[in-house]
Amino acid sequence: MSSIPKGESPSRVPSQTLLIDADDTLWENNIYFERAIASFIFYLDHRVHTVEEVRERLNICERATIAAHGYGLLSFRLSLVACFEQLSDIPLTPEHHAMIASFAASIALAEIELLPAVDSTLSELHQRHRLILVTKGDTAEQTDKLERSGLRSFFSAVEVLAEKNSAAYRDIILRYKCDPSSTWMIGNSPKSDINPALEAGLNAVFIPHDCTWILEHEVIDRPALTQRLIELSRFEDLLQYF
Repeated sequence: MSSIPKGESPSRVPSQTLLIDADDTLWENNIYFERAIASFIFYLDHRVHTVEEVRERLNICERATIAAHGYGLLSFRLSLVACFEQLSDIPLTPEHHAMIASFAASIALAEIELLPAVDSTLSELHQRHRLILVTKGDTAEQTDKLERSGLRSFFSAVEVLAEKNSAAYRDIILRYKCDPSSTWMIGNSPKSDINPALEAGLNAVFIPHDCTWILEHEVIDRPALTQRLIELSRFEDLLQYF
């Protein structure tokens, strides 16, 4: 992974474009899904399959529902229902459906918990660079989280994508007239933030999160010689580079 060696003081390049992920980069997100999943598995209380086997089946269900319905709480709820129907030896009653729906609903009720120093870091960054929020999922859900976060004013634009792939990043480059050499995608997901951005010709900053969604795990690609890839441990470390 290409990076400025530790101990060196990198020089800041002004007026760059920073594309910044939202969930698990700016605020906690997947921890709420993990809690809902744990409640679902406890409720299912399967007598044959282990917790790990139930979780793997749920992962399969999620891949299928995402392909059909996209990301968001509706898709998550449908995945839980499908998993219940596939593994349970009893019919899905209205009572079961209501309980499963409550697990998904609990996520919507969660407060927005910003990750450490996110607000103060964005406050500085937006004075020097163009910041664009680039997230994926349900537009209404993501917009609501952004408004509740109090961070909206730091971004010159907001992009809620159906999928974050190289084609989507190339489209952003064209529509916002980005210079790839001075444009960076910043996020926690190798699959959605880092690898497709590199494939589109952008630079990238990887900020790992301990609870990144398992479906977002992927081996990080090697950047081209003309690109830069930096790994940081904290969001506020962006101020050393930008």
